[in-house]
Amino acid sequence: MNEMMPVMRAGIEPLKAGNAVKGRGTGWNASGRFERERREPFDDGWDGADEVLRPRTELLRDASRSIIARNDSPDLSFERSINPYRGCEHGCIYCFARPTHAYLGLSAGLDFETKIVFKPEAARLLEMELSKPGYKAATIVLGSNTDPYQPVERTLSLTRSVLEVLERFGHPVSIVTKSAGVLRDVDILARMAARGLAQVHLSITTLDDALARVMEPRAAAPARRLAAISALAEARVPVGVLVSPMIPGLNDAELEGILAAAAKAGATSAHAMLLRLPHELADLFTDWLHTHVPARAAHVLSLIRQSRGGALNDGAFHSRGTGSGAYAELLGKRFELAARRLGLGSGMAALDVSQFCVPHAARAMEQMSLF
Repeated sequence: MNEMMPVMRAGIEPLKAGNAVKGRGTGWNASGRFERERREPFDDGWDGADEVLRPRTELLRDASRSIIARNDSPDLSFERSINPYRGCEHGCIYCFARPTHAYLGLSAGLDFETKIVFKPEAARLLEMELSKPGYKAATIVLGSNTDPYQPVERTLSLTRSVLEVLERFGHPVSIVTKSAGVLRDVDILARMAARGLAQVHLSITTLDDALARVMEPRAAAPARRLAAISALAEARVPVGVLVSPMIPGLNDAELEGILAAAAKAGATSAHAMLLRLPHELADLFTDWLHTHVPARAAHVLSLIRQSRGGALNDGAFHSRGTGSGAYAELLGKRFELAARRLGLGSGMAALDVSQFCVPHAARAMEQMSLF
């Protein structure tokens, strides 16, 4: 495991445009948007020379001194979040967090899913922040940017350590994931849910295994996510489904089917968002379409533009999650009708912030840190 450097080399060369890397979301690895040196994949004529390139996951240690991120976005229903990891091995091609790797001097492409930055001090930093005088509890979202239950969590257990702190402090938490790995922590989540302190949202983008394998190669299969919803519901942990992102012309026909399957499994709420393609993600996703669904690529891109004012992305508040135009409006109406018919609400009961209390041991640790 390497220490995180201020600026790192972007790119694993060579990779041809349109080449898929087995087990990864993309073989595209152009330089990040802040890099002076630009790297672009090219075909040098040596067919097969790069086929043996099977990049392994590399873990990079994060030296951050804080763990709670805050936002004031009018599009988000929460103010605070924790992301134990930067980058995500799930390799979801549509992930709007991919461009954030550019801030590390890395690519939004293959680097994002192979160079995972982890925060080993997450639990300790959280305990210190929660112990500060004057701290007031508000629901913390785990997984707002990258998945807290991506494969590396099986060995590092950073998410579980964060949950253990939140449970001790009586602090509410909302989890977003597309991994069945969340069931490992069902013991903690069930106890917290019984106190009104926890809820989980499972992301399901397709019920088609073949599409899932190329669109989100290292995430749990759709059936496993539905099984996770059932298990959480049985444990009386409030659970909802995120049918996101909806990709016009690719998975949008599955909208009603996903909602019905999730409701049957035990989900009580549902949300949906339209595909977002900020920064490098527009080129990355376009490359993926031409690689995996070339016959549909032009149609999908046309529908996206119809839903984004003629562009591939619209970053404006209030519309970036829903899109605009006739196609986006129709998708929104379909979601509303299906959710209403299935009894899926737009939200869950508010989590309880009144139970927050700094444990005696944490108070003592905070006092010692002053000396």
